[in-house]
Amino acid sequence: MKISVVTTLYKSSPYVAEFYKRITSSIHKIGAQYEIIFVDDGSPDDSLSVALELLKNDLNITVVELSRNFGHHKAMMTGLKYANGDYVLMIDSDLEEPPELLEVYWKKMSENKDTDVVYGKLSQRKGTVWGKLTSGLFYRLLNFLSGENMPTDIAFSRLATKNYVSNLLRFEEREMYIGGLWHIAGFNQVPVHITKSSKGITSYTLRKKMEMLVNAITSFSSMPLRMIFHTGIITTVIAIILSIFFFVRKIIYAEVVSGWTSLIVIMLLMSGIILSSLGIIAIYMSKIFNEVKNRPYTIVRSVHKGDCSK
Repeated sequence: MKISVVTTLYKSSPYVAEFYKRITSSIHKIGAQYEIIFVDDGSPDDSLSVALELLKNDLNITVVELSRNFGHHKAMMTGLKYANGDYVLMIDSDLEEPPELLEVYWKKMSENKDTDVVYGKLSQRKGTVWGKLTSGLFYRLLNFLSGENMPTDIAFSRLATKNYVSNLLRFEEREMYIGGLWHIAGFNQVPVHITKSSKGITSYTLRKKMEMLVNAITSFSSMPLRMIFHTGIITTVIAIILSIFFFVRKIIYAEVVSGWTSLIVIMLLMSGIILSSLGIIAIYMSKIFNEVKNRPYTIVRSVHKGDCSK
């Protein structure tokens, strides 16, 4: 039995060596053969150099060097293509989720042979109140708009069977949200309650979280487009009712609506609705544009295995 560990490198230099030591210790406790796949996602520090040093002493390591930074989720999907194990552990190398989770996941996986995926579900989120609030709103808003029932407060780490990973790789979106792909892939997925370590520092800024939210919603939901249609219908109905109302007042009571304030407010409101609607449509069109070009979602500069590269 062989376990593949797939992890990404981005500003991970302070953690890589310790991650390697702890994950190999957990693998030895399980008693499995292993391979560790480090995917360098264009890290600006010396994460790649540290991983290559580890490679010199452990031929079970593969280092996939991307040509630039493509993003966390795309880098992980690329790493999965090089996994050959019977089971695959997806985990970050920043130690925010302890490598020892492999033992927890393996124990849960062993309890039921029909289990395809064991993933972490956070018992309690660490971080600031603002961070906890935005993370909670992210999942709830995504589920509301997508109509899916994606599990909330999930960790990134998960242990999956080779069959699950093979089918996951059939998704070839260029604009991807991997959390959504994990869910819609189906299979028998079982959660395990875990807690995150406070040692690692997340690289997800508020801006990145907002970008991921927009990408996730537009990748898994057409509701924003339907909302534009409904808003247009409602606005039209209101405009017709108001037109009839003012027309009746003028005919019956000879009253004319005076002043420009109401007109300006209505014009500004309509302009805002139109511009927002065009923006939403533009996001969907840009995603379609990116997909039809059929470009690879990552480019591999080099693959380092053992004492040779190709």
